[in-house]
Amino acid sequence: MTAEPMTAGTFVELTEERTRVLASVAYNRPALVRLSEQLHANPELGWQEHQAAALTAGYLEASGFTVERGYLGFPTAIRAIYGSGKRRIGLMAEYDALPGLGHACGHNIITAISCGAALALKEFAKEWDLTVELYGTPAEEGGGGKIELLKRGAFAGLGLAMMVHPSPVDSAEARPYAVAHSHIEYKGKSAHAAAYPEQGVNANDAFVVAQVALGLLRQQLPAGTRVHGIQTRGGEAPNAIPEKTEGRWYIRAETLAALEPLEQRVYQCFEAGALASGCEVSITPESEPYSEFRTETRALELYKRHAMALGRKFDAPAEQATMNRASTDMGNVSQIVPAIHPYIGLGCFPAANHQPEFAAFCVGDAANLAIQDGAAALAMTALDYFGPPH
Repeated sequence: MTAEPMTAGTFVELTEERTRVLASVAYNRPALVRLSEQLHANPELGWQEHQAAALTAGYLEASGFTVERGYLGFPTAIRAIYGSGKRRIGLMAEYDALPGLGHACGHNIITAISCGAALALKEFAKEWDLTVELYGTPAEEGGGGKIELLKRGAFAGLGLAMMVHPSPVDSAEARPYAVAHSHIEYKGKSAHAAAYPEQGVNANDAFVVAQVALGLLRQQLPAGTRVHGIQTRGGEAPNAIPEKTEGRWYIRAETLAALEPLEQRVYQCFEAGALASGCEVSITPESEPYSEFRTETRALELYKRHAMALGRKFDAPAEQATMNRASTDMGNVSQIVPAIHPYIGLGCFPAANHQPEFAAFCVGDAANLAIQDGAAALAMTALDYFGPPH
């Protein structure tokens, strides 16, 4: 066997298995790129990813996988399976986009990477006693699709769950915040703002008071927390006192345990807005909270070795690699099965996730290379993690 250099003084053996994985990914790359580009050109929001789910399912069916569409009763969830071995590998595909920003988080790349890894591992299913499973998981951007799938029994018994997420730079370990997503609604009473203002109960004032209270609270918040949101409805006309206002707010902490008391303090700020303005307030969870991540360290080290052998570098300045702090419902999956969630760089900093500039980088040469490298690194990680069958 020959050896392939990783970094100075470090080598990865160019085994028969590694050669086969690289050949599979290279052969499938044009189709994987087409899939990624189709998803990118047709962004769909969470729970509405009908075209994305159909494209992904069709591609895997044509590649020999058995695909269950509408998996566990969710119209845009899929599960694709190849093989029947005792050692189960789960690859996660995300394909929802962002309102107004399209695929500015690169979920089109995630889907293509996971499909590429699944196709490479398919070739080993029988001889390595593998079951290769790909899950199309809806609504990661705030809807908690994986959590809803978990509640219906998905992912149970996987030997390893994996996915790779695009980022400005390569970053190995996921360290996401736990997060709660809430919908806020104030109800007041409309009135003519000039002629009869005293008859109104201003639902917009309630939001102003709440945001002032949140701004003052931030001084006392523990380190490693985040509170942020938007007002999605502020009123109907400038000459009418707003009767109803709405917003969406995220609360983040290092762990679910630290999140719970923080939620109560934040919600009291919204209640203060209601009390001061005379409005009624409703606070409704948009999903169950996302968990912090539990990394399977041996699998992550294997991923790093293979990614570095492909030319990836994990030496970006810390301030460029903070996408690994972004919350993900994959954290909830990691609490029940061994899991990794590394980040693959597009070399585009300061363009970063959730910006239009980043969406533009999610197709093209850098994106295509990320698909190739991510798929190969995941497949080789899985083979090394399980090892040859005895």
